[in-house]
Amino acid sequence: MIQAEDIKTIAIAGTGVMGSSMAQIFAQYGYDVILYGRHQESMDKGCRMIELSQETLVLRGELTKDASDKLVSRIRFSKPGDINVFGEADFVVENVTESLEAKQNFWKDCSEAAKPDAVLTTNTSGLSITKIAEAVKSPKRFCGMHFWNPPHIIPLIEVIRGDKTDEEAADITYALSEKIGKKPIHVRKDAPGFIGNRLQFALLREALYIKEQGVGDFEDIDRCMKYGPGFRYACLGPFEVADFGGLDTFHHISSYLWEDLSDAKKPYGLFDELYKQGKFGVKSGSGFYDYSGGKGEKAMGERDEKYLKLAKCGLDEEEK
Repeated sequence: MIQAEDIKTIAIAGTGVMGSSMAQIFAQYGYDVILYGRHQESMDKGCRMIELSQETLVLRGELTKDASDKLVSRIRFSKPGDINVFGEADFVVENVTESLEAKQNFWKDCSEAAKPDAVLTTNTSGLSITKIAEAVKSPKRFCGMHFWNPPHIIPLIEVIRGDKTDEEAADITYALSEKIGKKPIHVRKDAPGFIGNRLQFALLREALYIKEQGVGDFEDIDRCMKYGPGFRYACLGPFEVADFGGLDTFHHISSYLWEDLSDAKKPYGLFDELYKQGKFGVKSGSGFYDYSGGKGEKAMGERDEKYLKLAKCGLDEEEK
């Protein structure tokens, strides 16, 4: 199996927002990148996203024009549907549709075309690594590599082992994640949602329950999270917060509070109604909030500005 220090070429399957953003990250750190797509239309969109992103970085003064041009020169697109390009890569990241069938269909062909010593990874938000690996030739070199959106800003990468993942493959993926400036974690068991989404969706479930009970409105619940727990969790994890607060105090609160928290097993109420109405949030122009008439684009820009400011705060200083 190829070692992290010997990786030169990265192949990325999927030319959407995630794939295009990842391509720029790897290119920024000196890797040659091949972006694979099945259709010319999606590849054209991916190319345009990269161009716009680089133009924005140059305008902001975060990159010089020469540095941006050099970065973009390291990225090339495959011919539409040309699976053979994976034979040129030392490391593969897959971002195809979040569907077990789609991912298995892709990996059946890709793992045949890939180099025998290449490390193969999937960027899934919660699908079983073990089940995806059923379609992979030599699954010991296959693991999860879950980037968080937007991947060019969010530091976390979850490295997930499947039942047949060799520890070396996970360690190489972890090391590569560090080489591109990320903060990886090991997910040592292939559990639905891994670690990040289990925490995220437990929080969403309780936020919905609070709203359903009439305890707070959307705006108040969001403000509470941003300026209370979220402020803490930008610096400390839940176990660290509990240690600082005192396990005796947290134990006393848990003894009466946990019984009153949501234990819903399925989406319900307003959340389910919005989904059935096709109100998916920013992408559709409406969700819990209104994003019509250009509000969505403005909201995404503001979100990224906030993320960038937070990223520049040096939250990882304790590791230096």
